[in-house]
Amino acid sequence: MKNLFFASLILFAFSSIAEAQQLKSPEGKFVMEFSLQNDGTPTYNLKYKNKEVIKTSKLGLELKDDKKSLLNDFTVVDTKTSTFDETWKPVWGEVDKIRNHYNELAVTLNQKGTERQIIIRFRLFDDGLGFRYEFPTQKNLTYFVIKEERSQFAMAGDHTAFWIPGDYDTQEYDYTKSKLSEIRGLSEKAYTANVSQKNFSPTGVQTALMMKTNDGLYINLHEAALINYSCMHLNLDDKNMIFESWLTPDAKGDKGYMQAPSHSAWRTIMVSDDAREILASKMTYNLNDPSKIDNTSWIKPVKYIGVWWEMITGKSSWSYTNDFPTVQLGVSDYAKAKPSGTHGANNANVKKYIDFAAANGFDAVLVEGWNEGWEDWFGHSKDYVFDFVTPYPDFDVKGLHEYAKSKGVKIMMHHETSGSVRNYERHMNKAYQFMKDNGYDAVKSGYVGDILPRGENHYDQWIVNHYQYAIEKAADYKIMVNAHEAVRPTGIARTYPNLIGNESARGTEYQAFGGSKPNHVTVLPFTRLIGGPMDYTPGIFEMDISKMNPDNKSHVNSTIANQLALYVTMYSPLQMAADTPENYNRFPDAFQFIKDVAIDWSESKYIEAEPGDYVTVARKAKGTNNWFVGNVNGETPRTSNIDFSFLEKGKKYTATIYADAKDAHYKTNPQAYTIKKIAVTNKSKLSQLSAPGGGYAISIIETK
Repeated sequence: MKNLFFASLILFAFSSIAEAQQLKSPEGKFVMEFSLQNDGTPTYNLKYKNKEVIKTSKLGLELKDDKKSLLNDFTVVDTKTSTFDETWKPVWGEVDKIRNHYNELAVTLNQKGTERQIIIRFRLFDDGLGFRYEFPTQKNLTYFVIKEERSQFAMAGDHTAFWIPGDYDTQEYDYTKSKLSEIRGLSEKAYTANVSQKNFSPTGVQTALMMKTNDGLYINLHEAALINYSCMHLNLDDKNMIFESWLTPDAKGDKGYMQAPSHSAWRTIMVSDDAREILASKMTYNLNDPSKIDNTSWIKPVKYIGVWWEMITGKSSWSYTNDFPTVQLGVSDYAKAKPSGTHGANNANVKKYIDFAAANGFDAVLVEGWNEGWEDWFGHSKDYVFDFVTPYPDFDVKGLHEYAKSKGVKIMMHHETSGSVRNYERHMNKAYQFMKDNGYDAVKSGYVGDILPRGENHYDQWIVNHYQYAIEKAADYKIMVNAHEAVRPTGIARTYPNLIGNESARGTEYQAFGGSKPNHVTVLPFTRLIGGPMDYTPGIFEMDISKMNPDNKSHVNSTIANQLALYVTMYSPLQMAADTPENYNRFPDAFQFIKDVAIDWSESKYIEAEPGDYVTVARKAKGTNNWFVGNVNGETPRTSNIDFSFLEKGKKYTATIYADAKDAHYKTNPQAYTIKKIAVTNKSKLSQLSAPGGGYAISIIETK
């Protein structure tokens, strides 16, 4: 019996080892191991340079109305490994070419008792791991409903994290820095007072989640290629330090309706001992499909201004009238309404912005509040729906188009859907055709408020599919999309590069709603920007909002030098000079950097980086030999040290440095800056002060 017992142990050990599969990254820095537990539960673990990053973690999906979920009783029926290596060129981006190099393991599992099969596909890059679930065509698994995805990420310690609550409807939070074990206590206030949904755990957080270990590893958890699937949050078991995927539910509480063949989004784990490598990673894009738009010549980066900040601050309004116009048969009679006198989108004001754009080399002017219905939506009913083609009486669509065209400027469309998604879809073809007929090439869409139909969330599968539909329909009309309040991006801009921007985080507008933390912009590149560019709308020069609107006592927690640096550190092919022409005219020397800075790049060098503290980036303008540098700083003053070795050897350059003055401070002296010019080569070095909430920006122009 004793010998039989030991023989059984040996047989069990052999079978476990036989089912374990190991995968290494191309350079060997990462090692991932897949195995099945005794009960047939799939698991994986991940190491980086022999350090444990993800401890043994379970994989699987819980199904609704099914006697057996896809969690255990699996056997391995097939494994396939492969290597992939390509270099592709993005339509726009931080670099002009991207290498996509990974080793892949595809494990086919068969579930005993149901004979259902799933494939778990792992791709291991030199910057991290991606994995997803695939459901091939089969007899016993065709239509099914996901109750919950059970992907685990078991942390190897109580890491420091930069997180926002796991809200189903907004990402517009300041980030909290804490230990994982502190999330429950620190989130309690936000959970009870600010989180828009109340039916989920106070230990839930959103992705992209940035962490740092005690021994100096940087870890980022996110997802890629979120299409026809529900957005993933992470729920923390704070006793065991295990994150588990937690999908956004729909109005019925379901997490996903699936039909084989299909697959989940990718789950991503980026790791490095150098924070700069997290920022430089293109793994999220590489896990998306190549562009489905064959001719991309109409997709162009845009630098714009807009009739926007004056509305955000309350100086002017979106509404034509403060009264509710007469409504008959659903048609508002604005001819009988009394104008408010504060409406921003009027002909004279829009022409002023067009003139300013033309004089300063901007591509476009965004105009919000141009169409009927804003006073109904603001004051009468959040259920109000727009038609996207009917202008207010003081907005001449054709006349303003011709005026802008004569100045070499485009007007950017604004579609506020008010969260009424079905209404937007009904009007979409007509709205996009209206844009093309009147010379609009790009649209800023908004989804403010509760999603209609009621009960749907901003990030569930149903609404994710709507955002995707809007992007694809816009591509049919050769229209670029900048979606606000939509789901956070997951690299889909590789597949649909007409998605030139998203908001999907706490942007500059919150500086007029009470302010954001001064280190907010040192966290966003490690979190929000992992999935794609953000329309952050930088460039605010007047920090005291009461000077725009005496009733608004907010303060912009930034220096002017910090605002300039954002054009480099917060990458986007869509960059707005968000302040008003009047404020830019007060600081023409500082405004020169916004006029000069590029928005499309061939190279990017991350020089310094520490989440929550500082980010310094150098970028080379596409098609030139000119570089631009940006540094943003957190609350602690520091000296930034950089060298210019990224410059071409043997060339001479003139560097114009826009920096914080010695006494600059985001709160007490935000408009104190200095400008100086120096000659530099690739052997030059620079030590530069960055004030609290400050930074610096440098334009480096080749000397001919």
